[in-house]
Amino acid sequence: MRIAMVSTPFIPVPPPLYGGTELVVHYLVEGLLERGHDVTLFATGDSHSRARLCSLYPRAQWPPAAFIDLNHTSWAMAQVADGLFDLVHAHSAAALAVSRLMPEIPLIYTLHHTFEPELSAYYADFPEVAFVAISGDQCGRESGVRHCTVIHHGLDPSRYRSTTHPASYVCFVGRFAREKGVHTAIDAAARAGVPIRVAGEVHPRDREFGRAEVEPRLRLPHVTYLGCVGPDQKASLLRDARALLAPIEWDEPFGLILIEAMLSGCPVVAFRRGSVPELIEHGVTGLIADSVEEMAEWIRPGGAVDQLDRLGIRASAVTRFNYRRMAGEYERLYAARVKETAPGWPTTAA
Repeated sequence: MRIAMVSTPFIPVPPPLYGGTELVVHYLVEGLLERGHDVTLFATGDSHSRARLCSLYPRAQWPPAAFIDLNHTSWAMAQVADGLFDLVHAHSAAALAVSRLMPEIPLIYTLHHTFEPELSAYYADFPEVAFVAISGDQCGRESGVRHCTVIHHGLDPSRYRSTTHPASYVCFVGRFAREKGVHTAIDAAARAGVPIRVAGEVHPRDREFGRAEVEPRLRLPHVTYLGCVGPDQKASLLRDARALLAPIEWDEPFGLILIEAMLSGCPVVAFRRGSVPELIEHGVTGLIADSVEEMAEWIRPGGAVDQLDRLGIRASAVTRFNYRRMAGEYERLYAARVKETAPGWPTTAA
């Protein structure tokens, strides 16, 4: 298939640090190329991909802005209209409106966000689009989409390593925002009497929360603050951690850091919100807590988290969250959607 993959203009593909959507796009493109497809990636010029790269902006445009997204996406869709593509896979909602100008090209759109009523109302105007949810929980909350396929994210297991002899610390990796629960993770570690290593940063919209709730906690004696870590440092951090803590306070649609931890053989101890119950096998790949007290109890030295099989955690994650599995599921969706649009199109996907 000839596939146009439209990423965002905000972060390169793959991202040097933070950027969940762009990381998934990178591995999806890799998986599709391995399966023999012809992929053109529309992303910023500082991206790196084995696919054909087309760019309007030479560098990532941060912070996000709606008009930059519209400019990038409409430019990409104009290039698609002039080219020969079997389908477009977009990761920006602006692509839906622009796709009206090229109704003959099937559009796949992946939902990367939590439920937003305004976006759901917008989605309802595009019944012909093939929507993809990144978790069953996200799909169940999305009221504006008539037909939606659930495809879990996948990463490259070879980028992660595991050990049966972890260090003494637990860790938190993510954006310093109330909904991510960094403050609760630090508190749980204090209750348990264990050290915690914290990686991430405060985004502009969360500055008040960062000043009031995060900065004082980062100075506590049981906390080691690492700043914003890159892929290699993150992989080492997860490999050696006794557990990743994810006391989220929102219905997170996926959570890439959870599968990165599990691919490292690191148990995840998380609150029962959003996609957590479908990503974590309680008592196998991690533990699902209902309170900070329960989380603290499980991460105490010799507690429940230390009884989990770290090699088994990695083995399960390699099967469930491999980018090749993700690419295969998207490939099947692409083939079905193209065949609906062009009945004479061959049934073989590649």
